[in-house]
Amino acid sequence: MFYASMFFQYAGQYMKTRLQYRADLLVEILSDLLSQAVNFIFILVVFGHTSLLNGWSRDEIIFIYGFFLVPYAVFSAFFNIWDFNERYIVKGEMDRILTRPIHSLFQIILERLELEGLFGAVTGIAVMLYAGHNLGLQWSWADPFIFLLFVAGGSLIYGGVFVMLACISFWADARTSIMPMMYNIGNYGRYPVDIYNKAIRFVLTWILPFAFVGVYPAAFFLGREEWYGYAFLTPVMGILFFAVSVFLWNRGVKQYRGAGN
Repeated sequence: MFYASMFFQYAGQYMKTRLQYRADLLVEILSDLLSQAVNFIFILVVFGHTSLLNGWSRDEIIFIYGFFLVPYAVFSAFFNIWDFNERYIVKGEMDRILTRPIHSLFQIILERLELEGLFGAVTGIAVMLYAGHNLGLQWSWADPFIFLLFVAGGSLIYGGVFVMLACISFWADARTSIMPMMYNIGNYGRYPVDIYNKAIRFVLTWILPFAFVGVYPAAFFLGREEWYGYAFLTPVMGILFFAVSVFLWNRGVKQYRGAGN
């Protein structure tokens, strides 16, 4: 309850701050929508030259993209740690974090909230509904609950991978550019993995499991029964990767030497 109370207090203060500069907030939201629109147009351009992509139709690809946007939006809102190395390690702000009686990772998540990123989830759901309508998908009463379970799993996978990358800074505090590269790799999860070769498919499933953020859970709603097993592994993979990331974080904090050492 204490952590939940802190979260809502931080979130409330964050929204008050952002609403003081409504124009900036609106520009950021429009910028995100424009980026998503560009990716959507790319899919339409690809299917302007072909009707199927390794057995996947245009609307199925659009549905997968829409699903991917939802857990990615949750991740973007709560795990904005792309500059952890430079801000908290190189500049020494980790010293300040460690003086407070609350878990350091939770503090950093609260400090780096970007709740406007959740608007991407609205876009993703709208894209899913559009593609689902074109595909004639039928929804059952359990689908919204399964959807939330899959979204939570996908968000934890993304969060776990990037927290693990942030943990590298505790042992090697030099500036690194691995975060932007991983963001680009993560985008592969919004396309069907069977369009890639076996090596890339293995990496996107078991090493950097971004396929569980997009194609595998989306395949459940598309009725692709051959992917059902992978789909229901999504929350398991999310919990596993995030648990490992927290373990590595706790070990890494013990290795932290401070900005002055």
